Amino acid sequence: MQLPAHIEISGALPRSSVPAFRLIDDELGRVKKLICEQLAVPACAGMTTSYLRKQICSGKMLRPGLVLLAGALFGPITDEHIRVAAVVEMIHNAALLHDDVIDDGQKRRGKPTVNSLWGNESAVLLGDFLSSKVLEVCAGLELEVTRMIAAATVRTCTGELRQVVQRRNWQLSESEYIDIITEKSAVLFSSSCLLGGLLAGASKTQVQSLADFGLNVGIAFQITDDLLDIVGSESKTGKTLGSDVDKNKPTLAVIHLLRTIGKREKSAVINSLSLKRKTQYAIRNKQYDKEALVEMLRSYGSLEYAHGRAQEFVTKAIAALADLSQGDAKDALIETVRFAGRRVI
Repeated sequence: MQLPAHIEISGALPRSSVPAFRLIDDELGRVKKLICEQLAVPACAGMTTSYLRKQICSGKMLRPGLVLLAGALFGPITDEHIRVAAVVEMIHNAALLHDDVIDDGQKRRGKPTVNSLWGNESAVLLGDFLSSKVLEVCAGLELEVTRMIAAATVRTCTGELRQVVQRRNWQLSESEYIDIITEKSAVLFSSSCLLGGLLAGASKTQVQSLADFGLNVGIAFQITDDLLDIVGSESKTGKTLGSDVDKNKPTLAVIHLLRTIGKREKSAVINSLSLKRKTQYAIRNKQYDKEALVEMLRSYGSLEYAHGRAQEFVTKAIAALADLSQGDAKDALIETVRFAGRRVI
């Protein structure tokens, strides 16, 4: 598939912030151009879609990068790789548009979110529009590939729904949390790696190794992302933080804290977590707020524990690649998972 020559993008496309992706800069540029073409719409929606094109192109492009690197392990990157890479990034960004509405996100990739600029209706409809373009691009792919993409998308949505259902469930176990983030986040990472190898002619065993690698990358990434929501800096992450606390979503550091502290203190923390983040309230005659929560997570080793668990999944991801041939693409995959897991410290 040749990209149309008429695509016009003002200025140079920004490069991904993932260091390992320097190996695939040109190919990622092709992915971005294909996405931009899909977002070329009539003038009535031009302002919002133009803004969305810039937002997508300024992202890390982690999932499409994994498609391309997995393919590069076994040979040249093909037009099919470019199309699948564009599809997984559009699926991801459609979810982000909806997430920002759900979480009332005001900032994404250092810029105002679509919902903060044009309202929730525009953000939801743009997410739907992006999803419809995914269907259009998938129509030109092989049936097996399309089925895999569809299955990954269903599991992603299922994971998001499970997380919503589990809001305010302060009894959520660590294994249940891992199951949720596996569905809502890691499955798309896994499918990206699997499809990259499959399209390059990798064997069944090699494809499974890539799928296992991607799953562990995704889990490490999401644990780290959840940690950043608690202790990260909005100026560095470029997005609105604190939404997990605001929306009563139990994440790993909080789960660890609640199983570590005493019964009386646990009850007080649960009561506090059920209130709005910006509301102050008394615990043992002290004013308790987000800073107090962070300090408690730190003092009980909960932040360190969550970071350590992320590193365990980084190690598992690297181990999954053990039987694959050495080369620049494999080195880049290893560098990528290390990048995904070290964003907190």
